[in-house]
Amino acid sequence: MAGVFLTAEWRYLALLNFEVDPAVLMPLVPQGTELDDKAGRHFVSLVGFLFLDTRVLGVPAFFHRDFEEINLRFYVRRSVGGETRRGVVFIREMVSLPLVAAAARLTYNEPYRTVPTRHRIAKTEGGLQTVEYRSGGPGDECRFALHVDGEPHPIVAGSDEEFLSERPWGYTRQRDSGTIEYHVKHPRWITWSNAGCEIDGPVRDFYEEPFASILSVAPASAFIADGSAVAVHLPERIA
Repeated sequence: MAGVFLTAEWRYLALLNFEVDPAVLMPLVPQGTELDDKAGRHFVSLVGFLFLDTRVLGVPAFFHRDFEEINLRFYVRRSVGGETRRGVVFIREMVSLPLVAAAARLTYNEPYRTVPTRHRIAKTEGGLQTVEYRSGGPGDECRFALHVDGEPHPIVAGSDEEFLSERPWGYTRQRDSGTIEYHVKHPRWITWSNAGCEIDGPVRDFYEEPFASILSVAPASAFIADGSAVAVHLPERIA
């Protein structure tokens, strides 16, 4: 396994999950992987989270340590020597820092776009209440928010939350049509389930069809994960 490229804290991960026809995703599947499904169901997820205390090759990323990321992703798997590696593929990733986007495109060829981003975390005496992420400027702002009540709980084995969040691998199609694989290591998270959700704004300004239309209907599920420290390894090409 390749060495660690980046370490950080990923916190307050808000996941809105939409069921999709697998035919929509097939043209985007990187070579050497296949679509992953849960009992025949396929998903894309809109995810917002905080990147905190970011370090690249062990060095603090000065002026770029804390920021939001908002991404749209789907789910694949790869068999390696009898092991099933479950991973994600990104359709769109958005951050507000041009250097972060440029480094990710250069190192991983990830589909980053630089746009203004913001977040809001609301708590009460009873605990977490709302996690909200915004992208775009005053004239084209998109917003999504998740609302929860009660205490978080460990992820249940076999649940949709496990399928969608326990993803130790990333896969990215390269310019020559090859594929890179990278390992993402973190402990198992705890989650707030069955979140109420809102999404509004000009989604079509940020996502192409058919994904703009997919994001315009009610999600199949929504939940918040507390997050943890993470280590993202350097990429390796797969055969």
